[in-house]
Amino acid sequence: MHPLDETPIVQDGKSIILAHDHGLEHGPTAFADVPERLDPERIFEMATHDAVTGFAVQKGLAETYYPSYADDVNLIAKLNGTSSLWMGEPYSPQTCSVEYALELGADAVGYTVYPGTNREPEMFEEFRSVQETAREHDLPVAMWSYPRGQALKEQRKPDVIAYATRIALELGADIAKVKYPRSGDAMADAVDAAGDVNVVLSGGSKTDDRAFLSLVETAMNAGVCGLAVGRNVWQRDEPERVLDALEAVVFDGATADEVLDG
Repeated sequence: MHPLDETPIVQDGKSIILAHDHGLEHGPTAFADVPERLDPERIFEMATHDAVTGFAVQKGLAETYYPSYADDVNLIAKLNGTSSLWMGEPYSPQTCSVEYALELGADAVGYTVYPGTNREPEMFEEFRSVQETAREHDLPVAMWSYPRGQALKEQRKPDVIAYATRIALELGADIAKVKYPRSGDAMADAVDAAGDVNVVLSGGSKTDDRAFLSLVETAMNAGVCGLAVGRNVWQRDEPERVLDALEAVVFDGATADEVLDG
């Protein structure tokens, strides 16, 4: 049986993963306009929204706050991460083990890999250990597959994003989170390259409502299974309204115009 067959992270073949690893990855300055979005209890409350099939957080938040929300939130334990204070070649060290994620009650684990950096071999080896341990426990693995590195001049070229999804397939991930390659056709090619891996769109930095929902609509039409979104929810004045809109686009097949103008 495939690990995604029994997980609540995927519902009817689709997912909306709400990510809040941004406190580590981007720091409080990313929330300067909405400081309340750093309040762990507030963000866990938002993760109970019906649209959210999985909530990705680092172990510290999971340890302290997840027990109060275990009945209403599907936990994706993010097993590695780095701060924006790090100025070296992109690298995301492991911060939590699969075994400890299971103790926390995780429904899946997430892991960032930066193909193309000079530490790619090290990250591939670390991912191997995570993936194989997760398989022993039938735990789904989501790969944040983000090509980076000094030699890579354009991170969102269509062939680079297709390579990113293929790497997720080749290394045994169940879900591949990737950046948008700037066209629906290129996104469809990336989905094809992923084989049976569920491809989810990375929500990216905050944009206006119409641009964001149109992007999600285009990606869904290209065959992605949903998205993993953080800042495009957390940095908005009405995050619940955005989740309502995403639910309609991802699960109901609504267009951005129908959601915004209907």
